[in-house]
Amino acid sequence: MSKGRPDLRMEMPDDFYIPIPVETTNISSISPFLVPQTHLGSPGIFMSLSAFMLFTIIFGFPLNILTVICTAKYKKLRSHLNYILVNLSIANLVVIIFGSTTAFYSFSQMYFTLGTWACKAEGFMATLGGMVSLWSLAVVAFERFLVICKPMGSFTFRESHAITGCVFTWVIALVAAVPPLLGWSRYIPEGLQCSCGPDWYTVNNKWNNESYVLFLFCFCFGFPLTIIVFSYGRLLLTLHAVAKQQEQSATTQKAEREVTRMVVVMVAGFLLCWLPYASFALWATTHRGEHFDLRMASIPSVFSKASTVYNPVIYILMNRQFRSCMMKMIFCGKNPLGDDEDTSASGSTQVSSVSSSQVAPA
Repeated sequence: MSKGRPDLRMEMPDDFYIPIPVETTNISSISPFLVPQTHLGSPGIFMSLSAFMLFTIIFGFPLNILTVICTAKYKKLRSHLNYILVNLSIANLVVIIFGSTTAFYSFSQMYFTLGTWACKAEGFMATLGGMVSLWSLAVVAFERFLVICKPMGSFTFRESHAITGCVFTWVIALVAAVPPLLGWSRYIPEGLQCSCGPDWYTVNNKWNNESYVLFLFCFCFGFPLTIIVFSYGRLLLTLHAVAKQQEQSATTQKAEREVTRMVVVMVAGFLLCWLPYASFALWATTHRGEHFDLRMASIPSVFSKASTVYNPVIYILMNRQFRSCMMKMIFCGKNPLGDDEDTSASGSTQVSSVSSSQVAPA
């Protein structure tokens, strides 16, 4: 805390942490589980965040549930890579049902009305779904690297590999989400106290918050991001080399441009939703005791939940086959967009016959 600034923070042993004047002694009068947190922000801020959460629910839930239903209904969508995309949609649904919905209601009430146990449950489920989502994106990127760049020669991505990748994401997510329930950090209200997540900003050696946040940052953000950037970086270099060899081919040149745009969108979407949250948590961990505005702390949290919308838009709706099947299901067998469904989903696609549909998640 800087000199001359009063300590505006008070920490409770187990349930929450809030910035309050040091002279306040009636904790129940400002508990995030009992009363509106208007001492932290105006009602307009709470209502704005509630509206944003409602937006993620209205658009995220239908997109993700349609992905699961379409895959179950249309046999041609049941390719090995699409298993991972369905896994991603299931993770998004977990975040929407247990995270976004709870946050929407709490922000509308301006405090966490559901109680301490619901807070722990929301924090755990949202973290679990978020980690599965993050690692699913990494698995998709790594699969594209293996199939397109062929570092292992004639490697073929099979059903067993897809299932292993899905199981891997849930195991890794459990490794990340369970520790706060067992005493390594904890789940408490964060930001404006209307949504719950890991304790990344209190100064309390009892919970070993610093080590847990560093673990999350490195293992659950830095590592997946490295895989994504490396995989897509190598993919772009491979496509560029193919395009250079086929300079006279307009189709190849167009494919390179389209895939480059898609990769940029994928990485940008990942960073937009997760970098603010990870960076803020890391900053708070490495600057213990420094003052920060909890209103600003809520923004990264709600942004991370927005990944439930951008994930299906990028990975599903930008895929012609998925989009066509969705349109047919919605419009009773007709596709008003007139998209061509004949999109390659094969994991054995050769780079020499590169096209945008072959390198995009299929």
